[in-house]
Amino acid sequence: MEQFIGFMFLRICIVLVLLALAIILFDIFKKGSATINWEFLSAMPRKGMTEGGIFPAIIGTFFVTIITALLSIPLGMGCAIYLNEYAKKGKLTRLIRMSIRNLSGVPSIVYGLFGVVLFVQMFQLDTSILSAGLTLGLMTLPWTITASEEALKNVPQSYRDGSLALGATKWQSIRTNVLPHAIPGMLTGAILGLSRAAGETAPILFTGAAFYLPFLPKSFSDQFMALPYHLYIMSTQHHAIEKVRPIAYGTALVLIVLIFCMNLVAIITRYKLRKVRME
Repeated sequence: MEQFIGFMFLRICIVLVLLALAIILFDIFKKGSATINWEFLSAMPRKGMTEGGIFPAIIGTFFVTIITALLSIPLGMGCAIYLNEYAKKGKLTRLIRMSIRNLSGVPSIVYGLFGVVLFVQMFQLDTSILSAGLTLGLMTLPWTITASEEALKNVPQSYRDGSLALGATKWQSIRTNVLPHAIPGMLTGAILGLSRAAGETAPILFTGAAFYLPFLPKSFSDQFMALPYHLYIMSTQHHAIEKVRPIAYGTALVLIVLIFCMNLVAIITRYKLRKVRME
């Protein structure tokens, strides 16, 4: 009886969460789909973003996400491989792991302020795509390290021992026996971290994002428009909020679709890599 009540309570919680999510998504889709068309996706903004499209915001989000991936994925996976395969067990290693997990819970606004001090002021990169991308990369790094290390831990120790017993070096064992089995989980965690970064506003607020730029950035040292910051301004700070509300809903729908596609890529990648490994 207690088990039945417990499972019933869990089912009710799941239904309530899914119901709330469905209501929110339905409202955004209903109001945003009426705004989205080819001009909205491909045109430049006009008249203080009261007319035109969000093409610069889409391009800016894409470039920032690319820089974030170039920093967080190689560095995060390399750090996870070292911590799980090479680092000696001890207080120092436990302290490093605890610090990484604590960094995962640091508010994004703190990363934004840190990015201003480190990249904008110390490295003199100014407010730019590069500064924002590197800041998001640092924010995503703890997620990538944690997800990659958990994927490596799921590989049985016998895979390592077997290759070492046959005379392989430690790196050869990791490269040929461990990574092929861990890569699906590592990539999934990395892509999910990138999808979170693509929707963040606070880190790019101080490091390079601009609300209204009627042109595309010419280099990584230029300021840029981004979908999450654009949505924030359109929803809360614009001088004609009621007039631009349809544009805000359209921007929200585009951002949700973008993040959904990134998560879908993670699922498909994981499935295909697992299928190849099984074959």
